[in-house]
Amino acid sequence: MNWLTKLVLPKIRAVVAKKDVPDNLWIKCPSCEQMLFHRELETNLFVCRNCGHHLRLNPNRRLALLFDEGSYTEVELPKAVVDPLRFRDRKRYTDRLKEAQARGADALRVAHGKIGGVPAVAAVFDFEFLGGSMGVAVGEGLIAAARLAVLQEAALIVVPASGGARMQEGILSLMQLPRTIIAVEELKAKALPYIVLLTDPTTGGVSASFAMLGDITLAEPGAVVGFAGARVIEETIREKLPEGFQRAEYLLEHGMVDMVVPRAKLRETMVRLLDLLYRKQPAPVVVPLLTAQVRGAGEGAT
Repeated sequence: MNWLTKLVLPKIRAVVAKKDVPDNLWIKCPSCEQMLFHRELETNLFVCRNCGHHLRLNPNRRLALLFDEGSYTEVELPKAVVDPLRFRDRKRYTDRLKEAQARGADALRVAHGKIGGVPAVAAVFDFEFLGGSMGVAVGEGLIAAARLAVLQEAALIVVPASGGARMQEGILSLMQLPRTIIAVEELKAKALPYIVLLTDPTTGGVSASFAMLGDITLAEPGAVVGFAGARVIEETIREKLPEGFQRAEYLLEHGMVDMVVPRAKLRETMVRLLDLLYRKQPAPVVVPLLTAQVRGAGEGAT
């Protein structure tokens, strides 16, 4: 029996034992509920192969997708006051921040590099950080991004993904709306390109400020963009909203965005736009007009 215990039994257990499967090996599409293999999903830029739904990208992948060869330099953002109102609901606001800061300092990441050889600064939101909400830290980050673009004479590209202003910071959060608008105006005063890529979702105070001020406004397919939620609007006006209301395609039909760009074509579209905006046009050729004397001589000859 010894050989059965020591040799055969371990082999049988190895065959029938349940193997450990990583939790993120398969991901369910939020739209069609198709199970997607994570490696295939990553290769496809986190777009569902079945229905084309664009899943959210984290800031690292977003920045790598935008910049040449995925190379960029991240910017350390100014420090903001933590918990200025000493806010508390079910948890202290400081505790919520500590939990979220495992992902990063706050809901905004800023980096600079080149896109198609053109200098660019990108400010990308992280929706997983408290819903990408905009507080003082995010406002400071956007101002820093705009001023860096002015300093480098670079384009500014902003990629919002946000539920709006951060309620835990109250009026201080709402004050970031005019502050970010002023930052955008500083950029436009220098005639530098400002491009916004609307992703799912872009709502609340973010959509009511810098997100809708782009010189060129792009959107990912299916992205929800608006101020208030559709349910709140329906309850307020007591009417059924149109099909696809607040989706990127609906906004394109009604002139609110310039282009809806699939993620696979985003980089080439961005490179083409920046090339058009930065291309040096040749000096026009000035052709002198014929003088009256020359015209008269010509008429006499005929």
